[in-house]
Amino acid sequence: MTTAAPMPLPFPFAAIAGQPQLRQALLLAAVDPGLGGVLIEGPRGTAKTTAARALAELLPGAPFVTLPLGASLESLVGTLDLGHALAGHELKFAPGLLARAHGGVLYVDEINLLPDALIDSLLDAAASGVNVVERDGISHRHAARFVLVGTMNPEEGTLRPQLLDRFGLCVHLRNIEDAAERQAIVRARLAFDADPQGFRATHAQAEAELAAALVRARAAVANASALPYGDAVHEAVGALCIEAGVDGLRADLVMLRSARALAAWDGAVAISTDHVQRVAEAVLLHRRKPEAVSAPAAAAPAPAPSSRPAGNGSNQSTAGNESAGEQNWGAMPPEPVGIERVKPLRPLIPSQTLSQAAPKKA
Repeated sequence: MTTAAPMPLPFPFAAIAGQPQLRQALLLAAVDPGLGGVLIEGPRGTAKTTAARALAELLPGAPFVTLPLGASLESLVGTLDLGHALAGHELKFAPGLLARAHGGVLYVDEINLLPDALIDSLLDAAASGVNVVERDGISHRHAARFVLVGTMNPEEGTLRPQLLDRFGLCVHLRNIEDAAERQAIVRARLAFDADPQGFRATHAQAEAELAAALVRARAAVANASALPYGDAVHEAVGALCIEAGVDGLRADLVMLRSARALAAWDGAVAISTDHVQRVAEAVLLHRRKPEAVSAPAAAAPAPAPSSRPAGNGSNQSTAGNESAGEQNWGAMPPEPVGIERVKPLRPLIPSQTLSQAAPKKA
């Protein structure tokens, strides 16, 4: 008989440093899980899993559920309870991981390697808060309101644009290049590994404040009459989405809901254009059309200053323009090339002539 090992203590969310965009996106998704989840892109070792586990601890009584890479659709959405049915009883629904994640965080590592059918079910439930199962003679639905956190390494492939668009927010993590910042993060991690209880005690007050702020922000978002906004907010959202060349209106809706969640987190009395600007990059990063990114650079040799806050998306745009310039280095304009007239070939000998000319076998 084996004894179950206790789960390791999670790293405090308040102690996560060096990734401000990741912290904001996760907190906004926790304030309003209906945003559709957060997709985290980035290299290995950038605190993706650590941040997702830490977020679950901020939510009161929230479970942290991990979807294995080889999971089946039945284990995710639920299926028929065969043992109950074979025992001669009526059909019974056996809940899946979506039911277990209700009220908590559902974490999917390497989500780009999952089959599309599983990703579709994940995103449907994350956006609607309801899991609907109609298969194997079962028609069942149950609440499935959770914070979806998916991670992927772009070097190992990406998701189809149709699936990317259904994620509410996206964050592209970077490697820490500042030496002092790297040292501070490493020291904090080593201190946590050496004494988890003591490290968590030093951040207990900050953790409690974050948890209380989440409760207040969630209550503000749930109040339909709270956090009004005017035409200026609508105009800012529309202008940003048009500039990014997004398809459809999902980006507009997610940006408004994200701005509302941020206003609730800030304790504001109304949604402002500043809230829109602060969430725009996370909403548009995975929806922006490539031509919308490269168009300003093609129009002028030096990009004009943008009204949007500088972030990972702007860094990617600059890198893309530089790489494009390097690929075109040494290119020459096309020139006309003379064409030499080709003499017609002699007609082929008919088959019958060949047969006549061939010597007869003895």
